[in-house]
Amino acid sequence: MTELAAQLLESPKAPQIIQQVQAILNDEKARRQAFYEWMNDDMKAEFINGEIVVHSPALEKHNAAVLRLGILLSAFVDEHGLGIVRVEKALVELTRNSYEPDICYFGSDKAAAIQPDLLYYPAPDLVVEVLSKSTQKFDREIKFEDYAAHGVAEYWLVDPTRQTIEVFTLDADTEAYALVGLYHIGEIVNSQRLAGFTIPVKAAFDATANVAALRTLFLPK
Repeated sequence: MTELAAQLLESPKAPQIIQQVQAILNDEKARRQAFYEWMNDDMKAEFINGEIVVHSPALEKHNAAVLRLGILLSAFVDEHGLGIVRVEKALVELTRNSYEPDICYFGSDKAAAIQPDLLYYPAPDLVVEVLSKSTQKFDREIKFEDYAAHGVAEYWLVDPTRQTIEVFTLDADTEAYALVGLYHIGEIVNSQRLAGFTIPVKAAFDATANVAALRTLFLPK
């Protein structure tokens, strides 16, 4: 039992509170279905805590970082047959919320269940979110907690302004993320979930470094 549930059960009003919460969640469920029917392929939108969040077009530095990291991660995963990587337009459906992560990785087991006509994806094994002014509050708060609650083993936060990468891994005991490290230009970052995926931080922000990192990933070990 979680601490929050234990605190709730200590209250004599627990049944009424639970009933009210369930009514709210039922209403959210109906609104999420309406969201699915409303959205189309041309928009980037998410359903977060009962509200539709439509994202504005991203800055070039954001798009470039997403593309560069997506290329590196996808090439590595494909080369080693480790599952699949999807960039931006994969709608991940969690218990309450629906997100479109910038980059997400599904290991072999989950990838095997993903069919060509799939529309809503399960919780990934690794998520990369590239921060922007309009999204970083979600990325650092509700998504941070939600991804952890749904067993996403690794979470990267990429800051294209400061040119840093934060890596978090899921602590099985606390079901919360622990910071592995904050990495800067000139340093090397590696995935905890994907052994062997090691790249310079600069490869996320610089075209020449990105190409060099791509070549290095495929050098004989």
